[in-house]
Amino acid sequence: MTSVDLVVVGAGTAGLTAAAVAAADGLQVLVVEQLAPGGQIATVDKIRNFPGFPDGIGGYELGPLLQQQGADVGVDFLLDTVEGIDPSANGFVVRCAETTLEARAVILAMGSRRRALDVPGEADLEGRGVSHCASCDGHFFRGKTVVVAGGGDSAFDEAEVLAGIAKDVVIVHESAKPRAQRLTVERVSALPNVRILPEARIAAVGGTQEVEHIIVDGPGGRSEEPAAGLFVYVGLIPNSAIVAGLVETDDAGAIIADRDFQTAVPGLFVAGDLRSGARALLASAAGDGASAAAAAVRHIRQIASVGEVAA
Repeated sequence: MTSVDLVVVGAGTAGLTAAAVAAADGLQVLVVEQLAPGGQIATVDKIRNFPGFPDGIGGYELGPLLQQQGADVGVDFLLDTVEGIDPSANGFVVRCAETTLEARAVILAMGSRRRALDVPGEADLEGRGVSHCASCDGHFFRGKTVVVAGGGDSAFDEAEVLAGIAKDVVIVHESAKPRAQRLTVERVSALPNVRILPEARIAAVGGTQEVEHIIVDGPGGRSEEPAAGLFVYVGLIPNSAIVAGLVETDDAGAIIADRDFQTAVPGLFVAGDLRSGARALLASAAGDGASAAAAAVRHIRQIASVGEVAA
């Protein structure tokens, strides 16, 4: 069994930041990730609101940079899937698909996954016109019309990417005003091939072998929007299943923590989108990671000093 000071579960912005901060403070840190470094940002074409990059940076670039920063201070990385975490006499046992780890503390940074609309036709046409990643799939819709569902930053950022590829982009969101940052909304709204439908919701996705049209319920009633693609950005679902029953969660499934980012289980911390009350901003995720790392360092040193006194 491999033993380290700290295991960080997840290599998104929060997890990679936490790992780098903890390792720089002298801990032996191992990051476990089942996919590529960066988490959800790996699919983002351009990030405009992360400090230090006034011209923006591709998410596929930022993820490896954060990973390299951790590697430079001694962080180790393991490509594996965490299946469960159990408290133990020495801290925690982290059960992975291919191995088992032991750590004195754990930071949960598994992030979240995209929420589906749960409307007729959506699941049937997933991967055949229904997508959650404009940067990945946008090129399939060059010269075609696409619909974007959602009114937050992700929806408007990805709509901007699609506007440079597709013939027309229709943004459908349920509120009177979008939730996205004002400058982003202004920039996207000014694009000549973007149309915004506020106070509207998608009722169904139409098509046989692929997306052909989107049924929209709006203030004026039901309408049919011809479209070859639907990109869905209507919120996130926290990836908290591996610690179900071990920690406290809110109604959405996000993990509840105290002001030191510690869960109800001593030594088990949480950072990023997975934390209840977290802001859905990349800079906030980095701040979460740094704060959780500092708390984990304090925890490990406290239990080490107690052990020395007892000895």
